[in-house]
Amino acid sequence: MNLFIKASALALLVGAPAAFFAGCASDTRDSAGYTSIDATANPYPLDYCIVSDEKFAGSTMKPYEFAYQGQAIKLCCASCLADFKKEPTKYLKKLDEARQAKK
Repeated sequence: MNLFIKASALALLVGAPAAFFAGCASDTRDSAGYTSIDATANPYPLDYCIVSDEKFAGSTMKPYEFAYQGQAIKLCCASCLADFKKEPTKYLKKLDEARQAKK
């Protein structure tokens, strides 16, 4: 019985983070102003999430990608989408500033 309890606890410890990160997988959603990325969208010029500033390189995350008003956007996970939706203008401005800084 003690072994069963330990195995169950281990399964919960391993399963909880896996369930969390499963929600961070890339899936494209359509809604007002948000579309799937196609060839007409301006490419996303950064190597990090525009909301959290978390780098994509060196991580196991798959970016959450969509287009907003013709601009491709990549976020580290779907959770950052809520923040982006609250203030899209703020993040588009941040994107423009980062693009200008790279020139």
